[in-house]
Amino acid sequence: MRHTHAHTANRRSHHALKEINLGVCPKCQAAVLRHTACANCGTYRGRKVIDVISKLKKKEDKRKKREAEAKGVSLPKTVKNKVEANKDEHSKATQEAKPKRSFGMFRRSSTARAGEAS
Repeated sequence: MRHTHAHTANRRSHHALKEINLGVCPKCQAAVLRHTACANCGTYRGRKVIDVISKLKKKEDKRKKREAEAKGVSLPKTVKNKVEANKDEHSKATQEAKPKRSFGMFRRSSTARAGEAS
């Protein structure tokens, strides 16, 4: 069915793009999306949540490894060991950084389930 121009315009009134609300990181003064960690210094709400320096080192080592493989040159063992060590450190750091979540209040106890079944 055909719609009038007014009806079409009313429907499209919500299609406008909205401006992105950027905040300022209190530590490094960089522009940051709201409710996200700062990509420049790795802090969120005053706590360091991303280790930016180790992330950059890991990225650099990975780039060197890729360039060496592309050239067909074997990397020295020290560089290979650093890449492997960074992987291990990163996995340990992420495991330590993740808080243990407890879903105790959402789970039913086994006695409660037994009571429902009878």
